[in-house]
Amino acid sequence: MKIAVIGAGYVGLVSGACLADFGHEVRCIDRDLRRVEGLRAGRMPIYEPGLAELTADNVAAGRLSFEHDLAVGMKDAEVIFIAVGTPSRPEDGHADLTFVYQVTREIAQNLEGYAVIVTKSTVPVGTSDEVERLVRSLRPDVEFSVASNPEFLREGAAIGDFKIPDRIVVGGEDERAREVMAAVYRPLFLNQAPLLFTDRRTSELTKYAANAFLATKITFINEIADICEKTGANVQDVARGMGLDKRIGPKFLHAGPGFGGSCFPKDVRALIKTGQDYDVPSRIVEAVADVNERRKRRMGRRIVAACGGEIRDRIIAVLGLTFKPRTDDMRDAPSIAIIQTLRDAGGVVHAFDPAGMEHAREVMGDVTYFQDPYQAVAGADAVAIVTEWESLRALDLKKIYGLMRTPVLVDLRNIYGPEEAKAAGFTYIAVGRGDLRE
Repeated sequence: MKIAVIGAGYVGLVSGACLADFGHEVRCIDRDLRRVEGLRAGRMPIYEPGLAELTADNVAAGRLSFEHDLAVGMKDAEVIFIAVGTPSRPEDGHADLTFVYQVTREIAQNLEGYAVIVTKSTVPVGTSDEVERLVRSLRPDVEFSVASNPEFLREGAAIGDFKIPDRIVVGGEDERAREVMAAVYRPLFLNQAPLLFTDRRTSELTKYAANAFLATKITFINEIADICEKTGANVQDVARGMGLDKRIGPKFLHAGPGFGGSCFPKDVRALIKTGQDYDVPSRIVEAVADVNERRKRRMGRRIVAACGGEIRDRIIAVLGLTFKPRTDDMRDAPSIAIIQTLRDAGGVVHAFDPAGMEHAREVMGDVTYFQDPYQAVAGADAVAIVTEWESLRALDLKKIYGLMRTPVLVDLRNIYGPEEAKAAGFTYIAVGRGDLRE
């Protein structure tokens, strides 16, 4: 099939490369000429394991190409995916659909024959209806369908998620659109991937509901961690005991500094606003958003407390900056609020991240960055692990102990055990480990 993907960002680029790998002829379209030229030259605009190789293979095979001109890119396409950004509007938290509707108008102007227009971007309930209304008002002479097909990709594991998905959700209002979308994903039938057809509004809401529920699990276990610290319990064992219940499952039950990234914070805010618009307040989701934001700065205060309550002019080494490992994404990363809290208390922050420091420089000032974790901890009064990168799981703690001025280790991801840390000489602070109280 001939497929056009509008937007060569995270979702568009991963989706385009994977669809090309299925054997489809895919053109990724982006209005950023520098990005298009970079992709043609093999330069990836995002960090995602395996994406550069997958893209290069399909470009070489002639199945994947990149265009700046939308009219050229969507010519003869049977399916047109809209995969542009839908950031939160700063004034009210609603999803900003400016780019979605702008692209919709351009698609309408250039439609020549039947195609299925698919909203791949995360959009509020009713957006696909508005896309159809816009196209129909501009081009009543052209036959087309509109479908919703939300993505469920985890940064750092996006290719695997696309190729071996838990489910594929497609919202459509006519049988012809469903047949086309079934053909798009037919290669996945060999993996027995469930293809769930719904109406468009259900499809759109499914994405928000799924992300809000996962965010709720994270926030729930973080509050349980706080109770563990007060009662002398161990949150890691609590999470294991919960996760063995098949009704609950073990995923997203890891206590830490809160959730961030491009999806959860934005989607939680958008779902809250949707509920308010329809006069159905989402009290649980509202609490999730509030507790999560408060937790990030609270983790910064935990580091201050571990240093005796005073860090003015003292060096705090922060290891791991991105919101999760295996990505360079700094959007709503807990490290931002944590580092701001440390700076507000007068601390001097030294930082290291395997992939995110370039983006971190764009959102955080007065931070000194190092290319090596051991350089970052030299002379520090405390070291805080904020993101559980694989390379940070096997640090030489005795070497770090020898480099630091004051050996305090604040492990906000619980990746080191207390015995290991204390054997190296550290004062060890974990999350949700009340059983470590003196």
